[in-house]
Amino acid sequence: MRIRAGTLAVAALLVTVSAAAQEAVPPELSLQQALDIARRNNPTYLQAVNDKDVADWDVKQAWGQLLPSASASSGVSWQGPGEQQLVGGLTLGDLGFGGQPSYYFSSYRVGLNYNLSWSTILGPSQAKAQRNATVARTSQAEATLVNQVTQNYLDVLRQQEGVRLAEQQLENAQYNLRLAQGRLEVGAATPIDVGQAQVQVGRSRVGVLQAQNTLATARMRLLQQMGVPVDQEIALTTTFDLTEPTWNLEELYDEALRNNPGLLAARSSKHAADIGVSSARSAYYPSLSLSTGWSGFTREASSTGLQIAQAQAQVASAVSQCNYTNELYSRLADPLPPLDCTQYRFTDAQRQAIINANDQFPFSFQKSPPSVSLSVSIPLFQGLSRQRNVEAARAQREDLAQQLRDQELALRANLSIGLATVKTDYQSARLEEENRNLAEQQLRLARERYQLGAITFVELMDAQTVLAQADRDRTAAIFAYHDAVSALDALVGTSLRN
Repeated sequence: MRIRAGTLAVAALLVTVSAAAQEAVPPELSLQQALDIARRNNPTYLQAVNDKDVADWDVKQAWGQLLPSASASSGVSWQGPGEQQLVGGLTLGDLGFGGQPSYYFSSYRVGLNYNLSWSTILGPSQAKAQRNATVARTSQAEATLVNQVTQNYLDVLRQQEGVRLAEQQLENAQYNLRLAQGRLEVGAATPIDVGQAQVQVGRSRVGVLQAQNTLATARMRLLQQMGVPVDQEIALTTTFDLTEPTWNLEELYDEALRNNPGLLAARSSKHAADIGVSSARSAYYPSLSLSTGWSGFTREASSTGLQIAQAQAQVASAVSQCNYTNELYSRLADPLPPLDCTQYRFTDAQRQAIINANDQFPFSFQKSPPSVSLSVSIPLFQGLSRQRNVEAARAQREDLAQQLRDQELALRANLSIGLATVKTDYQSARLEEENRNLAEQQLRLARERYQLGAITFVELMDAQTVLAQADRDRTAAIFAYHDAVSALDALVGTSLRN
């Protein structure tokens, strides 16, 4: 039954996780909706978000180190009957305390400790700097996610355009087949022209199938990047316009210095390393330690027989001593009055007092004296480990400073290259648009001339091939422009599209 209950619990957990992952995706999906869904479901990004929660607790823990620590403890124990060995091989029996009973013990202790050092004082500042670095890395992960989802979104649009071009090429091939068949019926063409047209139609159908499969794959990759099941049908609604880039390099660079997530993460890590150097130097400074505590204990014998016997023995010894003293008084030349030995006797009240005094376990604590201690520790020599840690912290800080400088140099170079690429891709897309219009005109003229018998079917197919290639080049140029703008967005750290 325990195994079965555990299995049911695991199954319930899996159902909960699976239900959480089954977020509904709207059938008409905009880019912003895709980004919002990805932020809620992408596993890689959510791992980075979890790091931020840990960093927040690191800051709270650093502040907590400035407060005193408190501890409370309590315990019980039992000691069996028998002889106890003392120092030098003596036992309690040798001292006349043989036949010890078993004992029950209980105790408690409440303590306060306060430790203060320079590294503890720097702890909150260092934890905040590390948290800022973690937040910056989280922003960097979000920027990476936005770029990846945008690229996948663009790829789906690219493949949709590829399907449209493949279907358009199939329509053109079918139209050419009808032209060839019409000319064959009037005797103006040969069966070879019809056969070539049929082959062209078959190849175009293959192209449509391949384009549709590529589109389905691109959709699945987009849904996978969004962190949702891939067996969903979606239609993309966001469009991307081909606009002339008018950005200025200096403006982009200034914007990137303020917003580039990788650069911000490097700066935060550098700041944390600066505090790390100060923290490493704090090993040379003295530290303060203050502690105090309250404690108590109980001790109860399992039997009071030994204690009563010892008390009776003491009373008998006192009576014997009293009688001996009276005998001495009586032998004097001038005898003294005898002492009253009846005052030494063991009463029931004494017996009951011994029993009551033994009734302590487990909560009749006897308080121990309170204690307070204050100590100041001044480190003198620790085998050069402190200086080694300081040098290691300095080296890490210098490494991060050089990495930051390298990123700033790379950022400016990448922005220059990216801006030039965007401008080139824009001009290329415009030229490819003109080339496509010219190819379409050539195909229209080729069809008219073929109908008049001025050219062969092979020449008509050549014109069709030129148009198909022009369409592919135009699509490739347009989406190369959008890809370049997305890459520029990632460098700047914000969207450049209005």
